[in-house]
Amino acid sequence: MAFWNQENQLLIDGELVAATGDRTFTSLNPATEELVGEAADATVVDVEQAIGAARRAFDETDWSADAGLRVRCMRQLARAMRDNLEDLRTLTVSEVGVPIVMTSGPALEGPIGILDYYADLAGTYDGTVDLGVAEAYGGMHRRWVEREPYGVVSAISAYNYPTQLNLAKLGPALAAGCTVVLKGAPDAPLITLALGRMIAEHTDMPAGVVNVLASSEVETGVVMTTDPDVDMVTFTGSTAVGKSIMAAASSTLKKVFLELGGKSAMVVLDEENVDGGALTCSMLANSHAGQGCAITSRLLVPRENMDRAVKTTTEIFEGFGVGDPFDAANYVGPLISSEQRDRVQGMVDRAVEAGATVVTGGSPTNHDKGFFFEPTVIVGADENSEIAQDEVFGPVLVVLPHDGDDDAVRIANNSKYGLSGGVLATDRSRALSVARRIRTGTLSVNGGMWHAADAPFGGYKQSGIGRENGVAGLEEFLQTKLLAEPA
Repeated sequence: MAFWNQENQLLIDGELVAATGDRTFTSLNPATEELVGEAADATVVDVEQAIGAARRAFDETDWSADAGLRVRCMRQLARAMRDNLEDLRTLTVSEVGVPIVMTSGPALEGPIGILDYYADLAGTYDGTVDLGVAEAYGGMHRRWVEREPYGVVSAISAYNYPTQLNLAKLGPALAAGCTVVLKGAPDAPLITLALGRMIAEHTDMPAGVVNVLASSEVETGVVMTTDPDVDMVTFTGSTAVGKSIMAAASSTLKKVFLELGGKSAMVVLDEENVDGGALTCSMLANSHAGQGCAITSRLLVPRENMDRAVKTTTEIFEGFGVGDPFDAANYVGPLISSEQRDRVQGMVDRAVEAGATVVTGGSPTNHDKGFFFEPTVIVGADENSEIAQDEVFGPVLVVLPHDGDDDAVRIANNSKYGLSGGVLATDRSRALSVARRIRTGTLSVNGGMWHAADAPFGGYKQSGIGRENGVAGLEEFLQTKLLAEPA
């Protein structure tokens, strides 16, 4: 039986349970507007129980000290996900609306490798650093550093790539020896609850090590960020919500890891790369209907090549298949909800009112059902306007002219965000020179792909705090302890 045809329960203290009061809420297919399933709707009471279970598991079991157990449990979870891959694929496409072609990569299969990576790392990582002997207060002392788990982690993920986001939090947290309360996004709760079921039924994780929740209530997230028994919060989502989480967590001085929004620029430096830049940027800006934080939603080209860039980009945008995400011919699926579709429409309309021009797209599609929006190219926008500055989270690309390398760098950096981007140039040294001046956490140079389980990902400025993936991602969940003894 498919996961979402079973009871979609919470995982609290090792048990699959209903929410308090048997509360549930619905999950809709964004392509058909039909019911996918009912999710248990956690209350504040459920969250407090989950936090208490995580606290006990960290304080009273040997989870944090038993690397072998942690490795075994992560490998068991990876195996369970692969054994149930087709069910998970169907659920991912149905609930999130991501095109099925993307489930062989970043939307599902690729992220399972995060568990493999951190299982390997948990078995080999040694955070001990010998500082040697030094004289202090009239004596000689040997000093060394040890790394130890942060403790109880509240993990709150977004809807767009739930499996990737969940595992990018769980993998390093578990490898470090932390315990976790994981809450999925209310727009896509079932895929996260399915993860909880697999943990309960297919792993040896002790009760309370991982607790998995879904909730329609904002108050549950507030408890997860303010409860004094939580030591660290990791959140992926909008910058606005990230700011509120940071403020809430400040009352108990919790560590906060934030992976937030972006308005990344693809910078084309010369005519020879205009077509390649247009193609690359078009593919990224429309992947999962533009619902990605690291997509390049600004295309910067030399002013004298604007006509060519707009023509090429428009042809590519108009060639994308838009529709049923189960149809492999469609590259662009639906937005997650009618609210998000209306938000995208509002931003496009305000851009036109401000003087920009929609070259193609600009409206919802003519599908009878579903929250589809046309791939949209906008020109003539002021670089300081809303459409060029704010994250749209829809299939909308702004094409902007630049007047040489210095101007391109200035425009790329003219953003409150700093998550990703790209640079294309025929001369590698020129491309690297520009790339190193752009203030972002990740950058593609001449088409290079940086995303992988071992590659630290995160942003500058208001795109976040900290790094996920790689050794850096593990160390986000580790405290540094300095010890000394007489030599």
